[in-house]
Amino acid sequence: MSERLQSIIGKRGPIRTVGVVGMGYVGIPAAALFADAPEFDSVVGFQRDSASSGYKVAMLNRGESPLKGEEPGLEELLRKVTDAGKFRCTSDFSEIAGCDAVTLAIQTPFLDPKDLIPDFSALIEGLRNVGRYIAEGTLVVLESTVTPGTTAGMAREILEAESGLTAGKEFCLAHAPERVMVGRLLRNIREHDRIVGGIDDVSTARAVELYRPVLTTGKIISMTATAAEVTKTAENAFRDLQIAAANQLALHCEAIGVNVYDVRAGIDSLKGEGITRAILWPGAGVGGHCLTKDSWHLERGAQVLGGDLWYPHGEKSIFGVARAINEFMPRHMVHLTLEGLKRAGKEPGGATVALLGWAFIQNSDDTRNTPAEPYLAAMEETGAVVRIHDPYVSEYPGIEISQDLVETLTGVDAVVIFTAHRHYFALDPAWMKKISGEEHPVIVDGRNVVDPDLFIQAGFVYKGIGRGDRNDHPIR
Repeated sequence: MSERLQSIIGKRGPIRTVGVVGMGYVGIPAAALFADAPEFDSVVGFQRDSASSGYKVAMLNRGESPLKGEEPGLEELLRKVTDAGKFRCTSDFSEIAGCDAVTLAIQTPFLDPKDLIPDFSALIEGLRNVGRYIAEGTLVVLESTVTPGTTAGMAREILEAESGLTAGKEFCLAHAPERVMVGRLLRNIREHDRIVGGIDDVSTARAVELYRPVLTTGKIISMTATAAEVTKTAENAFRDLQIAAANQLALHCEAIGVNVYDVRAGIDSLKGEGITRAILWPGAGVGGHCLTKDSWHLERGAQVLGGDLWYPHGEKSIFGVARAINEFMPRHMVHLTLEGLKRAGKEPGGATVALLGWAFIQNSDDTRNTPAEPYLAAMEETGAVVRIHDPYVSEYPGIEISQDLVETLTGVDAVVIFTAHRHYFALDPAWMKKISGEEHPVIVDGRNVVDPDLFIQAGFVYKGIGRGDRNDHPIR
């Protein structure tokens, strides 16, 4: 424990002003909850004034959320804390100088997972902006998911170089990874246990002080910064692995000719002491910012910090195999679409396909790493014309997206469901067949959204992920 750092914090007093760098799916709800906590006097959100995201500053200062999916309570909470004068947003990073604690929630993607080199450019810029203005006793927390070793390594080096201060002696440094899911951001921050890891005991204790006021049912789990980094990357790698197992099972069930959802229910029914199944759901692919990259952060951390990785009998990492399976699922959706068109007597060249759902997750506008994108590219290569509908997404670079379902479905040869938006559960097969104008339109269900029997009875050619019991049905 650094007595000097402890002394500096003692003179500085409790955390009263909090800065949050990065106004996205993590930073916005975190800032709103910090601002709502009576322990803190004010919260400042920091957002670059860039062409793509600078608009968020004005919106947030009006109490409006830039996140257009369904996020229960978020807009109301933002309005409450802005009206109370406890939260505001700025692009002026010099105001970090007045903050007792600063968190960073900045994306950390891989440009090419094959080389295991992450794109830390945005995070590095954020760290430099923070480092220029922190003072003695400031707490800096990385919430971004990073390669194990980053907080005590690269982040520490940048902050020290920019500030002229020493981490662990003159300022606190910690990692407290976000654990949120789009569509339940506020609930997740309040209710999930919070992993908090400092580079030393003083930093850990100061970070615990920051996060405890925003938790309701969640508790604090303290550890080292590097252990916290491993925890976050590993929990997402495990989730990706579980989804891959469900997807592999779905492919087996298709080949065998049974319903994967019946099999899943059977597996999940075995309960008892010492029995853990945790079987997830198969689907058209895995998207989002986290699961598509965090396995690679874990793999890279093991290589950088641990030297050569050893696997039995020269096999690949199971997490890498899981990634390959989940990345395969959009290609399998292409296969199901082509098979469905073939059964309907259609060639893909010149066929019109309605792709329903561009967001990677239901009832959200989050399009990061959407699995619909590789599907679109592959279908266009076959010569098909693809129309895209999403009730929450209106813009995407280089892609035309409609929010008019009737317009999207009129005159199509096939309908492909990529996202389980609530709007798609009410699709009526008779109406859809009528506006398609086809005797046997195709429907491909990648999320188990529709009742296959209703569509088959209406004359559709049905194909579904894991539906070996229905994919070769007689055509009505």
